[in-house]
Amino acid sequence: MAISVYIPSPFRHLTDNAEHVAVEGSTIAEVLDALEASYPGFGELVYDQNRQVPRHINIYVNDQEIHGLNGTDTPVSDGDQVAVIPALAGGSDNSNGAAPSGALKPEEVMRYSRHIIMPQVGPQGQRKLRDAKVLIVGAGGLGGPVALYLALAGVGTIGICEFDVVDLSNLQRQILHQTPDIDKPKLQSAKESLLAYNPHVDIVEHPMPITSDNAMDIIPNYDIVVNGADNFATRYLVNDACYLSGKTLVDGAILLFDGQLTVYEPGKGCYRCLYPDPPPPGLVPSCAEAGVLGAITGIIGSMQATEVFKQILDIGEPMVNRLLLVDALTMQFREMKLRQDPSCPLCGENPTVTELIDYDAFCGSPPLEVPGAIPTLS
Repeated sequence: MAISVYIPSPFRHLTDNAEHVAVEGSTIAEVLDALEASYPGFGELVYDQNRQVPRHINIYVNDQEIHGLNGTDTPVSDGDQVAVIPALAGGSDNSNGAAPSGALKPEEVMRYSRHIIMPQVGPQGQRKLRDAKVLIVGAGGLGGPVALYLALAGVGTIGICEFDVVDLSNLQRQILHQTPDIDKPKLQSAKESLLAYNPHVDIVEHPMPITSDNAMDIIPNYDIVVNGADNFATRYLVNDACYLSGKTLVDGAILLFDGQLTVYEPGKGCYRCLYPDPPPPGLVPSCAEAGVLGAITGIIGSMQATEVFKQILDIGEPMVNRLLLVDALTMQFREMKLRQDPSCPLCGENPTVTELIDYDAFCGSPPLEVPGAIPTLS
């Protein structure tokens, strides 16, 4: 019976760089024997001197590790998928014999196994996720699902900029907070929730609103920024700071039943290209004023997290120069093409915005109160 076997990149020199190979066998032992027969030297990589699978090698059958089944006696059937996953070292030579700092530990291999068996991720991609640093502006409606999926995926450093406290009205949609968290700082509640899901990630706390005074001290420390603000002053501020810092911005917005998603990479347009000027104050209501369907925050937040993963792993087609419009009432998705505006004051041919400005004055909005007005996308 034909079994598909995923070959990790360190072993592909034996399989002519093939990611997947098909062999015959009714048990894992027979599959490994078939691999050894077809690709000489393979057995030396997956067996120790006692013909046992060593602890730094994990073998999965349809996403289940064989040590939790019957080991190499685990039966397989036609169409089953097998993955051979070794722990990987970092890129440097470690001559002292100690475990390389870049290696995936056995617990990590098990935790992220559903990623590792994906050819678009694999062990190297999982290490990229672990090494990545992502800043999330807000721990509310959008920031919550973004942070949650980044933590579950093993993104190593997650910064959260948030200063508000949990309110009863938040619990209709903000998934990081629960009823006992009412009146607790959102940042504290978010960190507790994320570490409960995955204690291996580093949550960096920024317990303040992001402003023109601190943005350039915070944003340059991260690889990617995710914007979850629902006030235009913060939205323009984060856009400008990301561009000036050379950082990719994953931008999302929601209101009522509608959502928007796009990605701005430096040199390929920005939020000012799409909206050169903010709307007059009061023209576009906030979520607190008009309401929002709780589930739409999960839809857009999950999409933002997906765009972050694509950026880190350098896979797929990012939402650069594209704006996705989501109408949850009709469940229609529309895509609009965006272009970089040569007259953009920030990223155009003759920029006039070369440093951060007074964004409250630019948008005609009152300064945020701490912890009064809610700056996160609620």
